[in-house]
Amino acid sequence: MANSKMAFLAFLAVSFLCGLVSATYKVGVGRADITGPPVEINFMGYANIKQVGRGIHTRVFARAFVVEDEKGNRVAFVSADAGMMGYGLKREVIKRLQARYGNIYHNDNVAISGTHTHGAPGGFLMHLLYDISILGFVPQTFEVMAQGLYLCIKRATDNLVDGRILLSKTTVLNVNINRSPSSYLRNPAEERAQYEHDTDKTLTQLRFVDLENNLLGAFNWYAVHATSMNNTNRLVTSDNVGYAALLLEKEYNPNKMPGKGKFVGAFCSSNLGDVSPNIMGPKCSISGNECDLLTSRCPTGEGDCFASGPGKDMFESTQILGQRLADAALGLLNEQSQESTAREVTGDVRFIHQFVDMPNYNGSTYNPLSRKVDKIRGCQPAMGYSFAAGTTDGPGAFSFEQGTTTDNPMWNFVRDFIAAPTQEDIKCHEPKPILLATGRATFPYEWQPKIVSDQLLKIGDVIIAAVPCEFTTMAGRRLRNQIRAAASAVGGIDTEVIIAGLTNIYTSYTVTPEEYQAQRYEAASTIFGPHTHSIYMDVFERLTKAMMRNETVDAGPSPPYMNDVMLSLNTGVLFDGHPINTDFGYVKSQPNKEYGINETVKVTYISGNPRNNLFTEKTYFTIERKINEDRWKVAYTDASWETKMVWHRTNTILGFSEMDIYWDISPQTLPGEYRIRHSGEYKYILGGKYPYEGLTHSFTVKED
Repeated sequence: MANSKMAFLAFLAVSFLCGLVSATYKVGVGRADITGPPVEINFMGYANIKQVGRGIHTRVFARAFVVEDEKGNRVAFVSADAGMMGYGLKREVIKRLQARYGNIYHNDNVAISGTHTHGAPGGFLMHLLYDISILGFVPQTFEVMAQGLYLCIKRATDNLVDGRILLSKTTVLNVNINRSPSSYLRNPAEERAQYEHDTDKTLTQLRFVDLENNLLGAFNWYAVHATSMNNTNRLVTSDNVGYAALLLEKEYNPNKMPGKGKFVGAFCSSNLGDVSPNIMGPKCSISGNECDLLTSRCPTGEGDCFASGPGKDMFESTQILGQRLADAALGLLNEQSQESTAREVTGDVRFIHQFVDMPNYNGSTYNPLSRKVDKIRGCQPAMGYSFAAGTTDGPGAFSFEQGTTTDNPMWNFVRDFIAAPTQEDIKCHEPKPILLATGRATFPYEWQPKIVSDQLLKIGDVIIAAVPCEFTTMAGRRLRNQIRAAASAVGGIDTEVIIAGLTNIYTSYTVTPEEYQAQRYEAASTIFGPHTHSIYMDVFERLTKAMMRNETVDAGPSPPYMNDVMLSLNTGVLFDGHPINTDFGYVKSQPNKEYGINETVKVTYISGNPRNNLFTEKTYFTIERKINEDRWKVAYTDASWETKMVWHRTNTILGFSEMDIYWDISPQTLPGEYRIRHSGEYKYILGGKYPYEGLTHSFTVKED
């Protein structure tokens, strides 16, 4: 590390003397805990009503960077361990930022992106379709996320120092595959020939350093779904990209607990729409045979079509892929100067944002294949039949198949009972058969957004395109090329364009017009119809040109304010109880006296409901190692990969519950004497919440 730093300082000195290094930026990074209620709330992502939280494997965090140029132009970018982002959340974060900083931060210069983990509590999106499997809005989830998103930007702001930004890229194989390869093949052969793979394999890194080259943070964009943990998982998790972030931060925050330390490392979402981490590919779950390529179905009796990762189970698959991503990022950070692919980011900071009413969008675009100008228009939001089929990462229900282009009278009857599409809607969405006319559904409030957020952040010669959905591989490639060409034509500079997916507001998927014809899951979930991608290409080209000219654009129509109409079927905690002759914190199952490497410690406590106190920025338990007779040191928390916290009701009527804590002893574990401490709160039947604590006997971890 020391040699690398000295070599890089020499590189910077030579570059400065040669006039290659421009004036500095002010840069800052920050992190905050956004872990919502870990039990009794459904997770957001798979839309599986059975996927109700039962505890924590890893906490989830929001990570931010703030950049300001010499003229005071400032942008903030956040990557949050969340399924996606909702505009109600962003609006609340801006409100809190402005209460502290005035108009320094506003809608145009703040972008908030979700990593797309499918293992975090839901109920924060404020659109019925996305919250219905969560049983509605969850105020506790919304509040902890809003405060954490605000705090990470505040901390990045408080940490602003003079510094520099470096960009580097590397190829990472064996982390992703295309889960809809038949759709990808619909794209023109001459276009596909420009790319070696049917998914993007490039990891793009922005590195933030101070003027002495001390590393402050590193944000990495890579296209992969955070779905290594499948829909049977019941523990809060940041999944593969979140684990990669924990590994990266552990490297540069030695002796710190997860989520602590000055260095901030993030792995952010990109054009991941058709990209799966389950690299072993889809197989029939019972027979092990190949699934049908077009429909992702298996013959009767052969099971569901599931794709799997490289590990023996979903935990090991998450670990393997997270390690590969972390190794790639570390490789870029540890490059010697003579081998370095890093280059200095130079130039001013700019930003531009516009709300777009997608159903009412009318425009035109040049079609290079027909060499004609085609008219483009948006449709009212609607989900197709193949949406209900799910994906090979998480199959759907009933008998729906991917690739469906015909409708069914029975399901149309169900659809029309909820909200019937007009004949214009049906024609607009062709060849998609409409299963849910979400744009026509208004009870009890809006089902899916109609107004989207389109945004660009320019940091020197890097442009971050903040898109409000999941772009597929080719959809993202086309958008990057379009923005790069527009910036070059107007600004005369060559730019690096980064797609930041699932940003600011969520509107499902965007596929290319060719992929739309295949009507697999991603196309059926492209809610504004076959011209959705063409509209984004049109809008982002126009925004790029306006930004490069320093022109302002009309703000567009704001999304509706819906905070006051939210409904929820989720109940709060009524009260907690405990069996006679015990108390809260009582250790029902003590650890053994001695353990070896690769063994698992399990202890059980009489507990209250974890929803009574989320222990934000804290922990429900600590695993402590004895240093001497008077001192114990925390070795692991509920944010550590090596631990799991599993809560379960033992008597619903009397409010009894128990907490199991697991610790997998890794080869890196120091031998010695340990104990486990659990902290919680219980809710008294007559009102009020009260803290409790439980402590196990000590036990020994012996040397390997």
